[in-house]
Amino acid sequence: MGTSATDISQRILEAVLAQKLPPATRLGEQQLALLFDCSRTIVREALTRLAARGIVTVSARRGWYLIAPSQEEAREAFEARRVIELGLIRGQPRESGLAPTALARLRRHLQQERAALSSDDVGTRSFLLGDFHVCLADCLGNRLLADTLRDFTARTTLIAMLYQSSHDAAQSCEEHVAIVDALERGDLASAETLMADHLRHVQAGLQAPAASDPLHLLRQALAPMAETTSDAAVHRSTDRSTDASSDPSSDPPAAYLGALL
Repeated sequence: MGTSATDISQRILEAVLAQKLPPATRLGEQQLALLFDCSRTIVREALTRLAARGIVTVSARRGWYLIAPSQEEAREAFEARRVIELGLIRGQPRESGLAPTALARLRRHLQQERAALSSDDVGTRSFLLGDFHVCLADCLGNRLLADTLRDFTARTTLIAMLYQSSHDAAQSCEEHVAIVDALERGDLASAETLMADHLRHVQAGLQAPAASDPLHLLRQALAPMAETTSDAAVHRSTDRSTDASSDPSSDPPAAYLGALL
């Protein structure tokens, strides 16, 4: 059986959660068709599904791209996650609590997170940290919301990449552990509070763009240099002739284009 549109959309989503595809990545139909050994029709169907789920966008002239969320869209995505995740915990029956099989599944997931943290596999680590929330929703008994949450988690992963999240992966894992501990005790109020704190910490770790000026990067790159290349060469020659053993830290800055690249 050949590759289906579901297979392709799932692979793209997993790559996003693993932070292997950054925001605004172009997803060419022809390239994906070659990669997955399928027709462009199947690729287009997969991308159309992801577009309906808010993961990719399409332009008539530019083609398909992963989304690059604005600050307002980032705020809305985190708000949606709060509504879903806190609501799922709050809606759990207090008398029964989580089933032993669900708790065992969550514990296995936490073990995988810890193992990934101790390795150099950043992709697996990123995927597992995001997938914890999907796994939790599934364990709380709502697969429909788990699927919805997977899409919102993918969006917030792209947001974290775009806005250079400073939230520590080890801290995320420990916060996940605390949430599961509270659920195992049957303390739903604490679990809800811990989840709210966790999502707030992740959102607070996002770094706002350095400047709202749309020409900021170009303006900075094209600013006049402090001295001309010929002047710099004269200074380097003079410095070497007067003191061959001078400290390398006193050398002039690297060439402009070299520093830029």
